[in-house]
Amino acid sequence: MTTDDDHPSAPFGRALCAMVTPFTGSGALDLDGAQRLAERLVAAGCDGLVLSGTTGESPTTTDAEKSALVAAVREAVGGRAALVAGVGTADTRHTVELARAAERAGADGLLVVAPYYSRPPQDALEAHFREVADACGLPLALYDIPGRTGTRIEPDTLVRLAGHPRIVAVKDCSYDLLGTQKVLARTGLAYYAGCDEQILALYALGATGYVSTVANVVPGLFRAVLDAFDAGGTREAACLQRRALALIEPVMAAGLPGTVTTKALLGALGLPSGPVRAPLRPADRETTEGLLKAYRELTAGAAQFQA
Repeated sequence: MTTDDDHPSAPFGRALCAMVTPFTGSGALDLDGAQRLAERLVAAGCDGLVLSGTTGESPTTTDAEKSALVAAVREAVGGRAALVAGVGTADTRHTVELARAAERAGADGLLVVAPYYSRPPQDALEAHFREVADACGLPLALYDIPGRTGTRIEPDTLVRLAGHPRIVAVKDCSYDLLGTQKVLARTGLAYYAGCDEQILALYALGATGYVSTVANVVPGLFRAVLDAFDAGGTREAACLQRRALALIEPVMAAGLPGTVTTKALLGALGLPSGPVRAPLRPADRETTEGLLKAYRELTAGAAQFQA
């Protein structure tokens, strides 16, 4: 597992990519493509890769595919990057099974989203996370994204869960800066910005780093934001974060899931991606051309950000 000595509270490093899951033209799992994409991301500065998150189309990949993906990427990157396996489901028993399988396959940590749709109360939510954490030996990052799950992991719940030795981090998509600061002030949990537009804002408040979807395409850009801030270049970091909006907006806020837009852009750039699985549908030609235009404008004259 790779960590940064300057950030001892970074259990999975600072710069993480929520990696897409490449498929072949027929829709089968493309392990060769996954290995090539993972190699590229790590070579460009990603400390860690989140596999089988929602960006990785976890709702439509089988349990066997999830394990095969972790094993293949581990073979490709070795110990140069932390591998965090997305194992969260709406079923505690199934989540425990996936957690154990990810550990056997070679993951370094687990990303566990709040159970979705059923909207469990906070005591049930807390029990869910504790059961998963007790079931295996890997550290957990809890994924707080109430806009998708329908349930917030409340700050007080996170404070209590922080006492568990294997609950070490939060992927934060809560859009609640006040609540985030409360947890940061009261715990040692490592916070990772899960919304690309908030990377610098959360980092400046004491977050550890980020888990980025847009990093699939420009893995060096957000790393440069953190590096500039750490070096005291706050104005430079702000300029880079604002510059990234040119791609964040069409990828993440254009009315299509980030998986769809990211795969469309990766494919247009000749990088491993493949189709999305139903019920998702591929981006149309006009959308793909717009994404490619935004990418070219963002990376013009900046070779370190280019694919």
